[in-house]
Amino acid sequence: MPRYAVGMKYVALLCLAASLQALEPPAYEPLPLGSIKARGWLLRQIEIQAGGLSGRLDEFWPSLAPDSGWLGGEGESWERGPYYLDGLVPLAYTLDDPRLIAKVKKWVEWTIANQRPDGSIGPLHQKDPNRAGDWWPNFVMLKVLAQYQEATGDPRIIPLMERYFRYQAAMLPTRPLFRWAVYRWADQLVSLFWLHQRKPDDAWLDLARLLHRQGFDWRAHFADFAYPEKVTKEQISLATHVVNNAMALKTSALWWRISGDAADRDAVYHQLATLDRHHGQPNGVHSGDEHYAGPDPTQGTELCAVVEAMYSLHLLTATLGDPAFGDRLEKIAYNPLPGTFTADMWAHQYDQQANQVLCNVHPRAWTNNRPDSNLYGLEPNFGCCTANMHQGWPKLVSHLWMATPDGGLAAVAYAPSEVRARVGRSGVRATIAADTEYPFRGQVRLRVSPAAPVRFELRLRIPRWAEGAQVRVNGRAETNVRPNTWHPILRTWRKGDRVEISFPMRVRATRWHRRSVALERGPLVFALRIGEDWRKIKTHGPAADWEVHPTTPWNYALAIDPAHPEDSVKVVEKPLGEYVFSPLGAPLELYAKARRLSGWQLVNGSAGPLPESPVESTGPLEEVVLIPYGSAKLRITAFPVLAR
Repeated sequence: MPRYAVGMKYVALLCLAASLQALEPPAYEPLPLGSIKARGWLLRQIEIQAGGLSGRLDEFWPSLAPDSGWLGGEGESWERGPYYLDGLVPLAYTLDDPRLIAKVKKWVEWTIANQRPDGSIGPLHQKDPNRAGDWWPNFVMLKVLAQYQEATGDPRIIPLMERYFRYQAAMLPTRPLFRWAVYRWADQLVSLFWLHQRKPDDAWLDLARLLHRQGFDWRAHFADFAYPEKVTKEQISLATHVVNNAMALKTSALWWRISGDAADRDAVYHQLATLDRHHGQPNGVHSGDEHYAGPDPTQGTELCAVVEAMYSLHLLTATLGDPAFGDRLEKIAYNPLPGTFTADMWAHQYDQQANQVLCNVHPRAWTNNRPDSNLYGLEPNFGCCTANMHQGWPKLVSHLWMATPDGGLAAVAYAPSEVRARVGRSGVRATIAADTEYPFRGQVRLRVSPAAPVRFELRLRIPRWAEGAQVRVNGRAETNVRPNTWHPILRTWRKGDRVEISFPMRVRATRWHRRSVALERGPLVFALRIGEDWRKIKTHGPAADWEVHPTTPWNYALAIDPAHPEDSVKVVEKPLGEYVFSPLGAPLELYAKARRLSGWQLVNGSAGPLPESPVESTGPLEEVVLIPYGSAKLRITAFPVLAR
């Protein structure tokens, strides 16, 4: 099967149009894995990932090597193998890396070869009796197998999934979902819809309804939300778990495809607004260390929640087509995703903080995590993030572009990339290359190269913040380019056509906890550059655990007018280097004036309670430098503001 055989005319969408009357049609269709390649800084970033933990973890981490249950061994046999593959598969086939592809095949071949006669898959061995017979890890492995089939065309995957789903449908009435699977049931809807698109069968939709009956009701949970503040130890449950909530962002939208109920679509927006109001953080994610933690910027967010929120937003965009989901996606992808890794991606945090001034082993005000949770290391606090962190960058690449129902293409998020797809009614093969340094710069240049002249619609997402955006096609300005919309360009495209997009990137000030301010520019959030002293505290083979101590002051209040921050903030653009998400490699700097607050000091290993703005200070006026959040490993993001 050709990897780039996508578009309105490819067989899967014909099946969808002809046979899936029971499903509401999605706004967009994700392209098969391998259709989109990274370029520029993004290519460099996933190459860094392949050379870091993602490309080497299975060689030394005991949860994967040498005897994972997902390779027939007697080691860890629950979620860690599938989690790892859920990022390794798109990384390997996005890079076309033979070394990583060989790793993938070893795991996938074991699962295929060891499907049992009844249709069940996965390890039989499970030391933990609380996880024996758990459906949850299979949800993840099914997503892995679907991606693998898209990339390789392996004819064994679809029959395997058919056998498995028939087995599961027969077993669920007497062996229902339990624990994690109850809250993450929508992750299996993804695979059921994927299979139904290729092999339509009402049995798959009946199974989806059974999962819905046994799964947690997230719509009801947010309709009467009982957790407007940081949860207490007594309130902790799987419903307050931050990763479950990040996965749940897609649930009501996916279920709407079966229910057709507009209230399910509406529930998506209510859920996001509720989390934003009570647990929103200036970096674009919701707090959870490990459960709902409120708006204080010293509360953390688990890395698993970052990558799972990104995946939910990919599917929300595809299902509902709202351009606002692309804004959320970019904010998370370009800020908290890189912000929680070392520049070389050999270490990560379990919990990151928007205001993070010290990373060391120390009891902090987490809801229930351990003192090592904000170390940069191999598996601080718990190993789930070590297994699951790998999907962030490669799945961003594979969802930058999507197919439209009428044979066009939609630019869902912006980054240097190249997409190959079949377009138009005739299914002409076309390539679009995006040359850009976005999100660090506001210019995006698209080069359209169809194999023959072809008429199709190109839809460009115009972010909500991009007031005054301009689009030119072969030098001619487009009209009616409006923020928070899809800008359509319907024309006959020829090789050599050019589209130029210009997004004005003005400095913006947004309000957060205790009237604090964060500075933003385009999709980037900015944070105070703090001097960093890295101290290795433990070695794990080729990896290590690191504490990071500040070497410069952090307790500043900004001297800005939040209504007009551009009047007092200077922007300096620098060349993009090898490590854009590092303090010294940051391609952008903001210069602002500030005064230190002598009373704002460390409390329990974190920045003390955020002073309520506006604040007074008699300290000298100093110039401070802010860099992109993802580049700063120590940071202040939510600043007090000086009284004018």
